Amino acid sequence: MGSIIKSLRLLADATRLRLLLLLEQAELTVAEIQEILGMGQSRISTHLAQLKRAGLVQDRRAGKNIYYGLTQADDPTDATGARLREIVAASAKEIAETPGDRVALGLVLRKREDKAREYFNRLAGKFGRSYCPGRSWQSTAHMLFGLLPPMVIADLGAGEGTLSQLLARTAKKVLAVDSSEKMVEFGSNLAREHGFTNLEYRLGDIQSPPIEAGSVDLAIFSQALHHAAQPAKAVAAAHTILRPGGRIVVLDLLSHTFEQARELYADLWLGFSEVELHQMLESGGFVGIEISIVSREEQSPHLQTVLAAARKRITDEG
Repeated sequence: MGSIIKSLRLLADATRLRLLLLLEQAELTVAEIQEILGMGQSRISTHLAQLKRAGLVQDRRAGKNIYYGLTQADDPTDATGARLREIVAASAKEIAETPGDRVALGLVLRKREDKAREYFNRLAGKFGRSYCPGRSWQSTAHMLFGLLPPMVIADLGAGEGTLSQLLARTAKKVLAVDSSEKMVEFGSNLAREHGFTNLEYRLGDIQSPPIEAGSVDLAIFSQALHHAAQPAKAVAAAHTILRPGGRIVVLDLLSHTFEQARELYADLWLGFSEVELHQMLESGGFVGIEISIVSREEQSPHLQTVLAAARKRITDEG
């Protein structure tokens, strides 16, 4: 352990404290730390270099990756090192970002596990990657939606409503909301042609949907949130229209750099990171948040799809 005075100077910086708190829980790469803290690579690398020079952080190479972690004390009786670790632990209560950092760390570690699982799944075979008679996503959707109990569902940003019509086969009622008059008109005509009396299209903004508060069991954003000017506001609005205990499901693009999507598909946002979705749901009042990446396109630009689910707290729930 180096000079305690130099170490204390380093610990006076909140960012370095956040780094030490994270590395106390897990070894991380610079890219993973970037995702958690939302900071640039250069800034993080500078802080890590300072902590490494002070003997507080060590690194190890694993293939192409370099993992950073806390330096393990050679002498368990080192009082100076123990005192510094106590200071770092105590600082967690005073740093406002600590709870968010913990959540983001959990998401990053889960993503790491998912990546490893995906790799071994690929080794297991090619099941589902080639044509098989009778197997399709549409038929699978019919099967799964048929298992849903009768409920009131809001399809927010429904477009022409293909998903809404699948849901309407078993739902008590489906409210399909879209800001395009043409989409609402087309979907309404299609619903009449197919005889769906429990499917209603409404013209409106998903940031303030024309749906009564506390009247919906399930709110769905299917590839719609990246079209909202204020996604967090849309999520909060979904919380308002849900009944206590109601659920929200968000299916959207994982954050990407395919700028052409703004022109090609009128996307306002280039997807969302798992951390951003978690923060939106948590800020919107949701609990029981679960987020995972569910698909990756084989063709460039290799866009990925992220699925997030959560529920509205029951009034008397702790």
